[in-house]
Amino acid sequence: MSDLIAKTSMDQRLASIVGPVIEDMGFELVRIRLQGGNTPLLQIMAERPEGGIEVDECAQISTAVSAVLDVEDPIIDAYTLEVSSPGIDRPLTRIKDFETFEGYEAKLETQELIDGRKRFKGVLAGVEDGEVLINITEGTVGLQFDWLADAKLVLTDDLIKEMLKARKAQGFDETEFDDIVADDGQNEE
Repeated sequence: MSDLIAKTSMDQRLASIVGPVIEDMGFELVRIRLQGGNTPLLQIMAERPEGGIEVDECAQISTAVSAVLDVEDPIIDAYTLEVSSPGIDRPLTRIKDFETFEGYEAKLETQELIDGRKRFKGVLAGVEDGEVLINITEGTVGLQFDWLADAKLVLTDDLIKEMLKARKAQGFDETEFDDIVADDGQNEE
């Protein structure tokens, strides 16, 4: 499993417990993080293999994962479970993400210095021979997937437009929702 999906040893342990549950439900684990605080937060990002996930599907995953975590009990203290989509400016955690989002702007960070730097911001140029390609000002750079410490899409107008277009293509119908009407205080009954 990629360190981008599960960074710490605890995240990796949790992924080994919840990953099969998520996969059995027909989804893919995108990222899992146990974050500290007064009440720790277990954040799970998942999606369908072809991309996307709905709120009710997140709720179904949450219910199934909660049951397994109650039995396995890997987290000693009380915690909050959050299951969500990766979002528009999503983390890139799997090699296929770099192929899927080729042509979009991203920020990549490596674990070690590569040619004197760790951070690369540019346009994703796909994957070749296990290397993630990114077009930066100086030219195209190839980074071994295993070198990456962090990677995510940059929120741009083009990315938002493309995601909205994809949602409509998947059958998302905005007319199914109520309009939000401002209450000016004159609608007394």
